[in-house]
Amino acid sequence: MQTDMTKIANVILYMLHKQVKHLNDKKLSIMLFLMDYNHTKYCGKKIFADEYIKNARNPEPKMLSEIFDIIANEEDLDEEDERLYLIQELLDFLDIEVEVKEKFIELRFLKMEEEYDESIFTKDELKTIYKVVADYHDMSVRNIANACFKLDEVRKTALGEKIL
Repeated sequence: MQTDMTKIANVILYMLHKQVKHLNDKKLSIMLFLMDYNHTKYCGKKIFADEYIKNARNPEPKMLSEIFDIIANEEDLDEEDERLYLIQELLDFLDIEVEVKEKFIELRFLKMEEEYDESIFTKDELKTIYKVVADYHDMSVRNIANACFKLDEVRKTALGEKIL
């Protein structure tokens, strides 16, 4: 199952519309994990089809993190590289601003002409998305990451291992 960039892009558009505070690549990654975690728990399947790996600070979506690293480091990819297609698909919906900080690179999302399209999600997926966005709307990246470590599945998983 491949990561669904159209769904990810639309969730970002929804979060921008809802003016989610502190929205960057890290907060997005954690919120996607929480959406997939909750949706799997209650509906038996993921929404975005990425694998989530436990790292020291938070669960990380494997494919999306790779894509964000490529964007942040402005890597050139071969035309045949599947990741280039995924990046282009994401950029069809929104723009990504690369902010170089003292100790890290942060990605910020900017709305273009595309509007959030809820029709690509099922009713159950929408319930999950809306609940997670409502619950974590104002939370800082650190606090939302800490919330993940309160989950038994996250705590039990070894560093570098797949959580979901």
